[in-house]
Amino acid sequence: MTTTRTARTFQLTARPTGFPTSDLFSLIETPVPAPGPGEALVENLQLSVDPYHREEMDGGWELDTPLEGRAVGRVVASHDPGLAEGDLVFHRHGWRTHALVTAGVFGTRRLPSYEGVPLTAHLSILGGTGLTAYVAVTRTLEFRAGQDLFVSAAAGGVGTAVGRIARLLGARRIVGSAGSAAKVARLTADLGFDAAFDYHDGPIGELLAGAAPDGLDAAVDNVGGDHLEGAISAMREYGRIAWVGAIAQYHCAGNPPAAPRNLYDVVEKSLRIEGVLVRNHRDAQGELEALLVPHLRSGRITPEVTVLDGIERTVDGFLGMLRGENTGKMLIRTGA
Repeated sequence: MTTTRTARTFQLTARPTGFPTSDLFSLIETPVPAPGPGEALVENLQLSVDPYHREEMDGGWELDTPLEGRAVGRVVASHDPGLAEGDLVFHRHGWRTHALVTAGVFGTRRLPSYEGVPLTAHLSILGGTGLTAYVAVTRTLEFRAGQDLFVSAAAGGVGTAVGRIARLLGARRIVGSAGSAAKVARLTADLGFDAAFDYHDGPIGELLAGAAPDGLDAAVDNVGGDHLEGAISAMREYGRIAWVGAIAQYHCAGNPPAAPRNLYDVVEKSLRIEGVLVRNHRDAQGELEALLVPHLRSGRITPEVTVLDGIERTVDGFLGMLRGENTGKMLIRTGA
């Protein structure tokens, strides 16, 4: 049975203008719900706050209703034959302490038991974050050993996962951008990057040319704007760019940055730019786990996460992630 009789759930109460603020959210308390036929009650253990949530605030999320987000929790009561009490599950009813779920609905699935793999892995390098990175590297870029790669926002959840996966696949040189000198140092000292730069230090194209003077075969771009322009400028002929996100335009209030000024280089160099939506590649989850679980068990790879404790810290974590205060995936721990 659940350890508390009160459920706590975040709701969005108003739309943001520019960078979001904490007063746009409300934490609601209600009795813990009871599962109906075909449902299971999950007590959440960890929640994910993600960059795409900023876009959802502009219209995807309904106001004054429980918010959507990735979560891992444990079943505490069940009328769902596919979920038993005690099962660990992944689902998308985050931003709350308790959720009613049904196996196979809205992404709900029972998690495999991987001895030696920390729980944080399931919302980071084995979760949607890691799956995005894996798909971008292996399917979109068709990355091969001996190639050179650029990763923008490299110290974030997707960026660090891209670096890990590309290194396992035999990358020759991995270059990353980040938002501080401390993150740059972390990328090269601990996270397997060969070179990195602080994007505040000058034009991205010039910084990237200095870090990769011989050019690049591929890039995973999480930023857009000047980072995408810089990636295009650094590509060798027939280079590929996996475009994952557009952090540069999240808070622009309807005035996104100008498109890259060097788009014709895509033609001149015969480049390929392809968008990556992880929901189109759910079938890759098994491939991701087959690649990474042995390395997580051996300790060669550890989940790169920043964790805040307590459901009440969810908004803090979300806004901190948008400000770049995390290294790796930002998670909220709500239970033991």
